[in-house]
Amino acid sequence: MPPDAPAPPALSSRAPAVEHPENFPVASWLCPPALRPTVRAIYHYARTADDLADEGTAPAAERLADLAAYRQALRLAMQGRVAADGPWAAVFGPLAAAIAQHGLPQPWLEALLDAFEQDVHGAPHPDRAALLAYCANSANPVGRLLLHLVGRGDDPQACAESDAICTALQLINFWQDLRVDLPRGRLYLPLADCAAHGLDPAGLLAGQAPPGLPRLVAELAAWARSLMLQGAGLPRRLPGRFAWEMRAVVQGGLMVLDRLAAQGHDALRQRPVLRRRDRLRLVGRVLTMR
Repeated sequence: MPPDAPAPPALSSRAPAVEHPENFPVASWLCPPALRPTVRAIYHYARTADDLADEGTAPAAERLADLAAYRQALRLAMQGRVAADGPWAAVFGPLAAAIAQHGLPQPWLEALLDAFEQDVHGAPHPDRAALLAYCANSANPVGRLLLHLVGRGDDPQACAESDAICTALQLINFWQDLRVDLPRGRLYLPLADCAAHGLDPAGLLAGQAPPGLPRLVAELAAWARSLMLQGAGLPRRLPGRFAWEMRAVVQGGLMVLDRLAAQGHDALRQRPVLRRRDRLRLVGRVLTMR
């Protein structure tokens, strides 16, 4: 980094390193080897920003300051400038290399930070349309970045299918993580849907588990499934191994919804996860996917 380039400020408290169980492939062996470092760099960039918004005990003002500093570090990385001793050198070093090699579009990378800032503010989502608008920043940019990597970023149909898959994955994460998000003050259940089922959002955030909640989750899971199926044609538009990676993502998401249904859509009791024994089933579904 040139000596006159400002480094991101040192932070008094940042989110700790956190292990995140993943139900979906992240740069797995199905992904083309040449693209794996870039896919990992994008993932770690997004995950670190998400942790700044969610993890630890810092107050909201400090989290927003951290995210602002993180955004500044991104803008420097877009210019190939990374502070070797900066707080996120391990994130922005690989990301800057990916930006230089592949010309990653800055708007998609910044949109993710917009969503994480929205998380800090903690405003509820009035209806499904508002939740979709949130997903347009929190999830869809990742798919658009991957389409850019494989030269499909200008294909309108591929973009629409990618958005459907990414939004579905985000929604599935919301429904499977209710027992984690609600204690943090994160309510991703649309208020209109809560009202339709006679559920009190304040009660949910206070730790109540009303009997009508599984019925609402079942409806929302069906919505996520319909979105996933809308995007399921995307693998046909992708080259080689990347198409197989996307099949695994689609089928993994559908299997999580199956697991959620098998436990009565009660995500407060147990987080539905895919385990080692599910891998053979996943492989079978990927190979037979049409």
